[in-house]
Amino acid sequence: MKNGLEDVIAAETQLSDVDGEAGRLIIRGVSLDHLVADGTYEGVAALLLDGLMEKSFDEAELRDWLAQARTRIFGHIKAADAALLALPPVDAMRALIARLPDGEDFDTALSLLAAPAVFLPAILRLQRGKRPIAPDASLSQAADILRMLTGKLPTGEQTAALATYLVTISDHGLNASTFASRVIASTQAGLTSSVLAAVSALKGPLHGGAPGPVLDMLDAIGTAENAYPWLGEALDRGERLMGFGHRIYRVRDPRADALKGALKPLISTGQVNSARGALAEAVEVAALAILKARKPNRPLDVNVEFYTALLLEALGFPREAFTGVFAIGRTVGWLAHAREQALDGRLIRPRSVYIGPLPAAA
Repeated sequence: MKNGLEDVIAAETQLSDVDGEAGRLIIRGVSLDHLVADGTYEGVAALLLDGLMEKSFDEAELRDWLAQARTRIFGHIKAADAALLALPPVDAMRALIARLPDGEDFDTALSLLAAPAVFLPAILRLQRGKRPIAPDASLSQAADILRMLTGKLPTGEQTAALATYLVTISDHGLNASTFASRVIASTQAGLTSSVLAAVSALKGPLHGGAPGPVLDMLDAIGTAENAYPWLGEALDRGERLMGFGHRIYRVRDPRADALKGALKPLISTGQVNSARGALAEAVEVAALAILKARKPNRPLDVNVEFYTALLLEALGFPREAFTGVFAIGRTVGWLAHAREQALDGRLIRPRSVYIGPLPAAA
């Protein structure tokens, strides 16, 4: 037995491989660096779902069908009443997803791919007293998300940055939310149930709820000169440095480099506050130096959360919505794993070891 199932193999998968020693992520046989260089969200979605649904399709077909699904899904926004809008964005988004039929077919999968992309921008606008914006079926998923959020057509650099993020976090081994998705799928519940379980796992601060505090840390540090003393004092207090360290990676998280690269065009074209970028660079350098000195036997490097926070902030998402944006990208991975489990796996039913009291002898 291993508490937390550390290193326990619970599934065979063709979807993604996380090599923590080498710092490498492979999705369906393609390395992450190639995916972010040449791919789109629709492309990685087609790659992940290939062969797992009842019909075959290519990237172009999926883009068209997904755009149409966004248009259909928008009608559910009318259910966003005052009680729902009083919830945190990810909880409100989850509540709207729960309205969708719980099927196993391709149309259900399309609806679930479209739902968080439509619901989250609409919820954020409604919570600010603004009217939601209907989807534009002529746009890619990434471009339409930004347009529905801001009311303006995004620049090419903004669209590319969000697309890179969605590709980068599309799948990542058997993490907590993906495992939750597979557990539900193994019971032969529908895809909507699998996605709802996954969102519920994702919102926990030890999983997908962590990028926002990276910005809180940067705000508290304030200036590059303050990075070393602030970080040192945080470690003295026993606090974790947000955006550093990972359960699997023993070296730098490859997703961090992909997102750092996606930020560069925004910075070079003046679409991001350059001072914010410079502060982040200084904090990264200081944190790595301090962690190496203080914890020489622990491999603590930059993880995906650090540059996720900066990228999503640069694109106009409030930090309380970061977990919801994560869900937009990861839903395709959850769906692929759910289908893989349903097609090839068994009911997931591990055993526990009882350590409680025994009944008194007669």
